[in-house]
Amino acid sequence: MIISEDENLIIKYLTNQISIAELEKLELWIKEGNNEEVFKSYVKVNFAIDYSTKEFSKHNTKKQLLEKINKDKKVFRMKSYYRIRRIVAAVLVIGLFIGTYFFKDTIVYNILNKNVGVINKIKTGTDKAVLTLEDGTSVALEKGTKYTKDNVKSNGEKIIYKYKEQKTKEIVYNYLTIPRGGQFFVSLSDGTKVWLNSASKLKYPVNFIEGETRIVELVYGEAYFEVSSSINHNGSKFKVLSNLQEIEVLGTEFNIKAYSDEDLIYTTLLKGSIALYNFNKKNILKPSEQAVLDTKKNSLIISTQVDAYSEVVWKRGLFSFKDKTLKEIMKVLSRWYDVDVVFEDKSLEDVKFKGVISKNQNLADILLLIKKTKYIKNYEIKENTLILKK
Repeated sequence: MIISEDENLIIKYLTNQISIAELEKLELWIKEGNNEEVFKSYVKVNFAIDYSTKEFSKHNTKKQLLEKINKDKKVFRMKSYYRIRRIVAAVLVIGLFIGTYFFKDTIVYNILNKNVGVINKIKTGTDKAVLTLEDGTSVALEKGTKYTKDNVKSNGEKIIYKYKEQKTKEIVYNYLTIPRGGQFFVSLSDGTKVWLNSASKLKYPVNFIEGETRIVELVYGEAYFEVSSSINHNGSKFKVLSNLQEIEVLGTEFNIKAYSDEDLIYTTLLKGSIALYNFNKKNILKPSEQAVLDTKKNSLIISTQVDAYSEVVWKRGLFSFKDKTLKEIMKVLSRWYDVDVVFEDKSLEDVKFKGVISKNQNLADILLLIKKTKYIKNYEIKENTLILKK
């Protein structure tokens, strides 16, 4: 991905890698036209400096620039969704660390604190999974381990299946189970790419039968699918089965969130078109549309023009929360950090936040940010249980 010089300067500034000469260029750019608002929006909506490992400012010039930015406390929104997407993607491509920003209503809580009071022994999630073979054998996949068998190969961070011609039409299935605190990528034998989030399980054929419908099942959890087009497979359709629904695609990109401990199943389309079958009805989804299936009420609602990017940003190493309750946020974090969460005061569950969090962020840092909002006075970690206190 190609990024502009101005965007590159912003990225360097936020990651404390900017030189004095580059800082002067950035100052000049900010003074032009509407650039100051764009810069403030970018900083406030998306990123903060990694306060736990870097000093925010060492040079007077940088301090002056910060003072200028902070004169106006209003939170600006980016006018262009695509600009946010492009800049965020650019940061990810060049591998820079993304910090954390939390919002409560319209107030920005910018926490710049080098001394994190609690040493969090809970580890961030990583690439790991359990592969279950056709004979029931389980293979642990994690960084530093390799696995090879027939047309299957894994380096411990992803697993790849190659198409292999076979004489019979017998379909052999594998299961890939992602534990809490894990994530994994699998490339199926037809070239379809699947990103699996924490606490997820996928059932799929080791080898698809050429000319027949390709079927996989998201047993539970969350998965992002980038389906190999039917054009490459003699018109073979691709279907994804999950609780109470069936999705049919020809070649597209979409996300399914169907956790067993949640009543709602979210299907979000990014590219192409999919047909969603449930309750003997067929619904066609278009890009940026989301189907919400209530498994308790047996009802389906289709929302148009959702922020599809925010829904799938997890596969790029981020969590994006928009007006989410603390209960919803903690459910997501509990899966990634493999920790149980207890609310000492149930009223805390309904407090809403907005923000973007890096999946590389230490849990203690995130808790510190939430604590600074004053809604939570303290928290306690006992082994793998997090207790939030009011």
